[in-house]
Amino acid sequence: MIDWLYDAAKTLLGLLFTAWRMKVYGADNVPVSGPVIIACNHVSYFDPPLLGTGCPRRIRYMAKRELFEIPVLGPLIRGFGAYPVERHAAPMAAVRRSVEQLRDGQAIGIFPEGTRNLDGTVQAREGVALLASLGKAPVVPACVVGTRHPASLRPFRVIFGHPLRLPEGRKASRDELANFTEQVMQAIQELPETINGN
Repeated sequence: MIDWLYDAAKTLLGLLFTAWRMKVYGADNVPVSGPVIIACNHVSYFDPPLLGTGCPRRIRYMAKRELFEIPVLGPLIRGFGAYPVERHAAPMAAVRRSVEQLRDGQAIGIFPEGTRNLDGTVQAREGVALLASLGKAPVVPACVVGTRHPASLRPFRVIFGHPLRLPEGRKASRDELANFTEQVMQAIQELPETINGN
């Protein structure tokens, strides 16, 4: 990650999104250091830059390796903190790459549904729970509000909830991973209610 490039982009996007009346809530819920997973809803291509702009930590995202081979775009997204994963490789390869980031003390951004969830029917995958277990990292639920129809000029809201943790000191069971995934998704869904009227 090229820190100055990330910070410059964050500053510019911050000015843009502030003009769009962006507000950030609960930023102090994000640990200031150490490994952490930011798990967020996903309905729009606006979500990753908004999440990165609102988060007090630099966030790293996984991206398919082909994007890094595109001139200009490749160096740009690498500078913004993206790291490459093989789209057609075994799923555990992407998990291992993400766990490496966590063990380095990084904050990584995850969209648990794995894709944009436009109609609310996409089921969350257990990847966020698995990463939390293997990377020994808390999960901060996050929600971006107002991006479904950005042309309507509705205010953007970025909300961070309290960190969630799996049981420590032992390997989580399959049932615990499934339950933790549900807990994370429920926390994400409830976040907009915490700022009603703001």
